[in-house]
Amino acid sequence: MADERERDGTTMGRRRLLAWLASGAGALASLVVGLPVIGILLRPMFRGMPVKWRSVGAVDSFTVGETTEVVFLDPLGEPWAGDAAKRAAWLRRDGEDQFTVFSMNCTHLGCPVRWLDETKLFMCPCHGGVYYADGDVAAGPPPRPLVRYPVRVRKGQVQVATVALPIT
Repeated sequence: MADERERDGTTMGRRRLLAWLASGAGALASLVVGLPVIGILLRPMFRGMPVKWRSVGAVDSFTVGETTEVVFLDPLGEPWAGDAAKRAAWLRRDGEDQFTVFSMNCTHLGCPVRWLDETKLFMCPCHGGVYYADGDVAAGPPPRPLVRYPVRVRKGQVQVATVALPIT
């Protein structure tokens, strides 16, 4: 009689019960392991990029009208990264307390641009990109002007906001 009830589905046999318990335990284990993995994968989409102000030198060390290369630590750089954690930029002193800081990278493909003081132009040697002194595109394939870093003066030091900059 018990066999007849198992066959027609009116009662749950031991095998069916154990199958349900095993499936439930597997689903629970997958959930416990899977949720943190999904959180790790999705976290960068909801987290803002860190912004750190880095000093690049004393105000008096820069001459009005001159563009010079400055180096600072990347906001995402790890202490063990050494020189790989450093980032360079072009800083120009426009006035007494006015500074402009341009990204070192061309907006075409991210190649490093260099400042040519005699022509007052930024040049990208890789693909012929040329930028005016204000960072606007003068010639070549760059689609946008040079990216600018936020800059401020605090306690006699020029500081650059180190943020992740778009290249493309």
